[in-house]
Amino acid sequence: MVVAPGGVVDSARAGHTAIVNIGEILSGDLAEPLARGADTVIIDDGGRIQAVGESSALRAEVASAVRVLDVHGTTVAPALIDSHCHVVLGDYTPRQQAIGFLEAYTHGGVARVISAGEIHAAGLPQVPAAVKAMAIAARMAFDRHQPGGMQVDAGTVLLTPGLSADDFDEMHAVGVRLAKFGFGAYAKPQDGVADVRTAQAHGLRVMCHSGGPTAPTSASITADDLLALAPDVYGHVNGGPTSLDDDGVARLVHEGTGALQLVQAGNLASALRILGLAVEDDQLARVVIGTDTPTGTGVMPLGMLKTVAELSSLGGVAPEVVWSFATGNNADVFGVGGGTVRVGRAADLVVMDAPLGSAAQTARQAIARGDVPGVAAVVIAGRLRVHPSRNTPIPARRVSVHDA
Repeated sequence: MVVAPGGVVDSARAGHTAIVNIGEILSGDLAEPLARGADTVIIDDGGRIQAVGESSALRAEVASAVRVLDVHGTTVAPALIDSHCHVVLGDYTPRQQAIGFLEAYTHGGVARVISAGEIHAAGLPQVPAAVKAMAIAARMAFDRHQPGGMQVDAGTVLLTPGLSADDFDEMHAVGVRLAKFGFGAYAKPQDGVADVRTAQAHGLRVMCHSGGPTAPTSASITADDLLALAPDVYGHVNGGPTSLDDDGVARLVHEGTGALQLVQAGNLASALRILGLAVEDDQLARVVIGTDTPTGTGVMPLGMLKTVAELSSLGGVAPEVVWSFATGNNADVFGVGGGTVRVGRAADLVVMDAPLGSAAQTARQAIARGDVPGVAAVVIAGRLRVHPSRNTPIPARRVSVHDA
């Protein structure tokens, strides 16, 4: 037996797991965000989804499972992916002097975080050798360190003048796949166009800071800059925390091609405006969600859930669609695992329900009215890691665990 963080006892025995009596499945797939007609998920011994379907067709798999999670009519969805998280090294944030924040995020339904740059390292240098070394060290450290079981996609190189093609080759060879623009020593933002192209040519996905500066090493980056830089992701396009002007964000939606990242630590009014423009232009596949924490806004274990509830309830977009922004869209844009309840995908799943006291009857109804759902369980790579959450409201229904 293995005792997971938070006191959850998780079986390490070989064999598959069955999740049964599911009331509703949010798929994480924008094309079909509800998995209709399915009430059972089978997870193989390798931590991947083996089957999704009706219980009548999966009786043998359920009967032979070494573990059965009976979710009693609650909702199963892909676990959340926070696409903008400022990790450094270890489960510690220098910005807020907080230890264990990543493990706490798993209790908010988050199974994966993507680094937006290890910019909070004390005395952060900006010379090429140092930013390269920092990216490599963070990437390799988090490959071996998974707080609360979560996957941390760390090692985001901060683009700065002087990085060479050989530097990018070296980083790519050891698994660095992410780059961030907006914190390097450029005289003006558009001086970085060539470096953004070089990073992209070497297989790195580039996120660019948007809006007003947030640190002494960052710059204010306008819509004109973003259109010229053409990164893969317009980072915190609703502000982190200071937003672009309305005409600027409209141009990014209408003329740009980068993913539109909406964050909790940004401007909510701007996020709702961008979401509305994306709906009008049929650009929802470009919308992704992150928290942009920990920053001055703080550590927010429920930041992703709160953003999903705000965008759905205030933006008039169905909860299952917004959930896809925070899961399947993030997985596609950043090229990472998980994100959808689909055969072959990593079994990163959250079980949730309407919270006690809510007027809603299901998690989806709760999100639609702006309530944060109660997380009853979180499964990461097929293993039960949270049962139940210590941070969300109490779910109206619980999960029963039966081991063979």
